[in-house]
Amino acid sequence: MSFDVSAEAYLRFMGKYSELLAAVFADLAGVAHGQRALDVGCGPGALTAELVRRLGAGEVSAVEPSRSFAAAARDRLPGVSISVSAAEHLPFPDGTFDVALAQLVVHFMADPIAGLREMGRVTRPGGTVAACVWDHAGGRGPLTVFWQAARELDPSARDESGLAGVREGHLAELFAQAGLGPARAGILTVRVAHSSFEQWWEPFTLGVGPAGSYAASLTGEQRSALREHCRHLLPAGPVEISASAWAAVGQI
Repeated sequence: MSFDVSAEAYLRFMGKYSELLAAVFADLAGVAHGQRALDVGCGPGALTAELVRRLGAGEVSAVEPSRSFAAAARDRLPGVSISVSAAEHLPFPDGTFDVALAQLVVHFMADPIAGLREMGRVTRPGGTVAACVWDHAGGRGPLTVFWQAARELDPSARDESGLAGVREGHLAELFAQAGLGPARAGILTVRVAHSSFEQWWEPFTLGVGPAGSYAASLTGEQRSALREHCRHLLPAGPVEISASAWAAVGQI
């Protein structure tokens, strides 16, 4: 998989979904004025921007392992402290934050349990740790049609259904293994409208994430066949995608 892409490419691929998701995820986590928050794996800043709207830039910090994504988030959100760091090694003292959040990140952590444990470490007693991940295993994520078409044409295609946290109940299991205690589970759903099939398809050609990497690995003929099979699976005219994410919220 690859996230060695521009922030613009990532935003074209996932931005519409992640920005809508950020608001309902922050609601679920109880983010409110007066808190100090950390966004873990902030990418170009979809969730970070929502946290700034609620708390103010001075009360929000973020970490992101991609230097290009971190730079894009800094440009977008001046006044927010954004560090280049992996989730497994957060550069903060114990108990720094009231709430630590990871949106669409746990399934890409090198060690999800270590990453969640670090989020718990930097959260104060009584504070909140929250994470959400697309329902790739249950067929309700934003990439479901793409991977369905890919597997029907190529049964060896390796989709994202085996990643951490993408199946029902697994995020809560990871929270427990990370020592975060019983987590409150939920599911968050957003709807994104695309004006045409071409607008829906184009982001898959940008090489972002496992889906983009898979598309880039195909020959031109294979990629055309995949595109047309996706077109067959989707309704004619504007394309509306309903995308759901598993979520877990724990208290320290």
